[in-house]
Amino acid sequence: MPTQEELLNRISIDARVCFGKPCIKGTRIWVSLVLDFLASGTTPEELLKQYPGLTPLDIQACIAYGAEMSRERHVPIPVASPA
Repeated sequence: MPTQEELLNRISIDARVCFGKPCIKGTRIWVSLVLDFLASGTTPEELLKQYPGLTPLDIQACIAYGAEMSRERHVPIPVASPA
């Protein structure tokens, strides 16, 4: 089972990608999009079919990120600077 840190390492924030919104690393899939789908009742299996680039660990990483943010803590994800 991955640690919280390992899960959060799957998330990236880059000002040049999706307006700097937290995304699953290597994709343009917003963390908030995944969480919105899950909140509306979409199952992880349905998400994996709808977004073939996603993995179960990516979905778990989005949930971990949301949990950290709900604690009103800063999530230390490096922000890439524009080139």
